[in-house]
Amino acid sequence: MAAYPDGVDAYWRLTAIEAQQRLKSSDHGLTATEARQRLATYGANTLNSKRQDTRLRVFIRQFESPVVLILIFATAVSALLGDWIDALIIGVIVLGSALLSFFQEYNAGNAAATLLQQVQITATVLRDGQAQEIQTQQVVPGDVISLMAGSLIPADALLLDAKDLFVNQAVLTGETFPVEKTPGVVADAELTQRTNTVFMGTSVSSGTATALVVKTGKRTTFGQLAARLELRPPETEFER
Repeated sequence: MAAYPDGVDAYWRLTAIEAQQRLKSSDHGLTATEARQRLATYGANTLNSKRQDTRLRVFIRQFESPVVLILIFATAVSALLGDWIDALIIGVIVLGSALLSFFQEYNAGNAAATLLQQVQITATVLRDGQAQEIQTQQVVPGDVISLMAGSLIPADALLLDAKDLFVNQAVLTGETFPVEKTPGVVADAELTQRTNTVFMGTSVSSGTATALVVKTGKRTTFGQLAARLELRPPETEFER
């Protein structure tokens, strides 16, 4: 996958014109041809590229816990010492716990995958100067997106204009109340102080805006957070 355009890492420090120049975009967004080329160059606007684990892999993972390994060792020792009753009891408990954890984890993974397939989230972008509704996976750097109350923000973007815009970004920052967002330039600032930007995974509480998409997929703030917080296998019954 190609590297992103130079000079957009700290995009909140750029004016709208500077950002548009570096992303080779404009107030009218991209053409359909440009968007297709960028989708091929930068990849789909999605976070999860890993396949779901097979049943066998999920089942084997239930035995990777240190607690379970200790119990398996205890089972082996009991068997070697001829204490078959203790070995059988411990073995049945370990197997029962593993099976229960396996079904919980595998079913949860299937349910989440099914839900993600069913919920097709869309975004409104300008293509060839016209507003179009597209799947969020097709949003690319340089797109101009339109936002309104209730919109889920599909990517990290720099505001071009906004009217009474308040965004709920608790998923990223933990802030209790919606945050007001306005166009402009922000110097070096923490995430919560970047009032001229909107982020993937957050939502519009009120107001309207247009914004220039700068980062998509795993390059977004949300994507980087997700990468750091890799999903851990659920605890076994013994670890709870």
